[in-house]
Parts: sequence; C-alpha cells; structure tokens
Amino acid sequence: MNKIYISKDANKILTDYLEGLGCHLSFIASSDIVDPAISNHPDIFLCKMGAGDGAPIFFAEKEDLGRDYPSDVAFNAACTGRYFIHNLSYTNEKLLLAAKEMGMTLIDVGQGYTKCSIVVVAEDAIITYDEGIIRACSKYPELEVLQVSPGFVRLDGYDTGFIGGCSGRVGNEVLFNGDLFAHPDFQRIVTFIEKRGLTCRWFPDYKLTDIGSIL
Repeated sequence: MNKIYISKDANKILTDYLEGLGCHLSFIASSDIVDPAISNHPDIFLCKMGAGDGAPIFFAEKEDLGRDYPSDVAFNAACTGRYFIHNLSYTNEKLLLAAKEMGMTLIDVGQGYTKCSIVVVAEDAIITYDEGIIRACSKYPELEVLQVSPGFVRLDGYDTGFIGGCSGRVGNEVLFNGDLFAHPDFQRIVTFIEKRGLTCRWFPDYKLTDIGSIL
C-alpha cells in the first residue's frame, strides 16, 4: 500500500480519490512551529527524495524549523531523484548531506519555497512559473522545464498559492488538487506530463488550492 503524506485541510474529493487508489493517507497538522497558513503543509515538514513511489522521505524535527522565512524552508527542496533543487543556503544540513550521498546533482536557486514552486513530473522533468528556478535549471540541458504562468492557485491567508504546492505524483499519475482546466496553461501542462507516459488527474469541483504538495 502506497503511503501518502497530505495536509489535513485537503479536500475530501481528493482524499477519497487517493483512498480509492488504495493509498494509506498520513495527515499533516501542526501548531506554533511555522506560519499558520502553511502549518499543515507536508512540503514544509518533509522532503521526498525522488519523483516516484518508494523514494526515501526525510522528516524535519521541530528544532529544524522556525516560524519565519527562511527558517521555515529548510526541507522545502524539490527533488526529482536525479536533481536536488533548493536555495542551498537554507537547506537543512542533514538533508543536503543525504542528497550528496545519494549522488544527486545540486541546483542552487534563489527561491526558498522551492517545492512549493515546482511540480515534480519525472527525474528529468519539472514544471514551474519561477524564472529564477528556470534560469538555474537551464545550465542542465538534460533537465526539461516547462514554464507556466504564475498564480491561479488559492492559498488561504495569501494573495496566491503555488502550483507545486497543489500537485503530487502517485504512481504514474500526476495529481492536481483542484480544477487544472481553469489554469491558462492547462493544455501545455497535460501534454508535458502525458508525453512521458504519465497521466494527469484534476478535480473540477473546486479551485486549484495549495495544500503543501501531495507527497
């Protein structure tokens, strides 16, 4: 049974779908550690070290994080299994050491909320709106990056959320928490995912919502 880490605030439509796939859901909730708007976000508290099922997962201890940026992003790296993408000045030392020991290529970016900003599609494919991430990744031609429009994602307490934070890969399916069809780059996103032999799933009953990734 595939174990999925997900926010306790995730929509029941999404959680019912995951349980229907046979996934065991582990709900993330916290208080008095980071900002309340992201206090239940898995990608703040753990880092999945690969795109596919079974990738190692590293968990933050309470003392690894702080309420304010950048102390809240120590585990918010985007890891494809081949590439480890983060603002390396802010990465937790244990996590960074693990990435090096696993032989990953380290990509240093300005964006601390890296996983929030990236949809991990495959070991050599990501989706992001962040131009700084795109510039940094352009030095690695084997890593394909689809640039999409910023915004169009809800996050309670903020003007906008992040596309990476409303996404996750489960098996050979890339899931989006909400109505991806409403995103202006909908067709480009679906095509980018499907050309890798993967499927794309979204839920038209509610808006795309950042829940800290589906890990």
